[in-house]
Amino acid sequence: RKTTQDLGGPIWGSGATGAERRNRRGHQGCVPPSIPPYLATNTMKHRNMGNLLKVLTCTDLEQEPNFFLDFENAQPTDAEREVWEQVDLVLKDARGVLDELQAYKGAGQEIREAIQNPSDEALQEAAWAAVVHLVGKLKKFYQFSQRLEAALHSLLGPLTSETYDDPTQHLEREQALAKQFAEILHFTLRFDELKMTNPAIQNDFSYYRRTLSRMRINNTPAEGENEVNNEMANRISLFYADATPMLKTLSDSTTKFVSENKNLPIENTTDCLSTMASVCKVMLETPEYRSRFTSEETVSFCLRVMVGVIILYDYVHPVGAFSKSSKIDMKGCIKVLRDQPPNSVEGLLNALRYTTKHLNDESTNKTIKSMLQQQ
Repeated sequence: RKTTQDLGGPIWGSGATGAERRNRRGHQGCVPPSIPPYLATNTMKHRNMGNLLKVLTCTDLEQEPNFFLDFENAQPTDAEREVWEQVDLVLKDARGVLDELQAYKGAGQEIREAIQNPSDEALQEAAWAAVVHLVGKLKKFYQFSQRLEAALHSLLGPLTSETYDDPTQHLEREQALAKQFAEILHFTLRFDELKMTNPAIQNDFSYYRRTLSRMRINNTPAEGENEVNNEMANRISLFYADATPMLKTLSDSTTKFVSENKNLPIENTTDCLSTMASVCKVMLETPEYRSRFTSEETVSFCLRVMVGVIILYDYVHPVGAFSKSSKIDMKGCIKVLRDQPPNSVEGLLNALRYTTKHLNDESTNKTIKSMLQQQ
């Protein structure tokens, strides 16, 4: 496996002067220095074939290589189809999960009335019935997180395999799988944004567990106990106790994938993540490429994907996303977030502030910390 250093430097040519980039480029003309000639030739040849990953023509020798991921179109090749169809079954249910979570109002009123009137059996029963129904939804969301974890493993296999020499090739030739990976990240951060702004979720589940415990002590038959047994209740409780439960699921899953595949260099996974983060950053900060998005929703999608891969990288890479050796331009990524309307990215900035692993390490650049701490 070639590292980005073997291919002439970091993906984005960071740290190289214009002269160095021109020297590296040599007789290849406008071919970006980090892309091997055989890949660049193939890319130029097929630029108009609707690839997810397109290497755009260089117009300036000083320019960094720019990539455009068409998140709105990619279709699976025959080689991708089996994995794509498995993951597609999960993603088809993702929209419904988000809709249900967004509509989740909680049983706060019923719970308050039951607590204030402990001797009123009708109010106790009304609160219990409301909570049992909602706990069924919470169980469904938790079980979906397990399906999402399995889907992520299915995608990481081909996207980090030794089939191709570098992550750029994987993203170009496995376009549909890369798009699904992005869709999982988009769902994950959107789910967690909704969960963090809905305290009713944990309040409802706490009331459910307290009431169930009291019923057991009193030997009262608990309708709905079969819905969520004690072991399941413990797991669900741990899931929702985390500020960003879906992101934690994905981070743990990615770390587990790396540890279970010891024959696979860790760089296969981290380079895939850093390349995706860099591609998203360039698309978002370059008006020419950003204008190719057909809707503002795609901008939000791209922002969430960028943040999601940064967090995964921070968990999987030994020294994280904020160290000097990180292949992610964190200052550039944070600037892109800061350039958006504040209300639209506060949840994403909070995800970087509070759910990353290495932000508060002593080795983290103080400027990066300062950029994130600004309100």
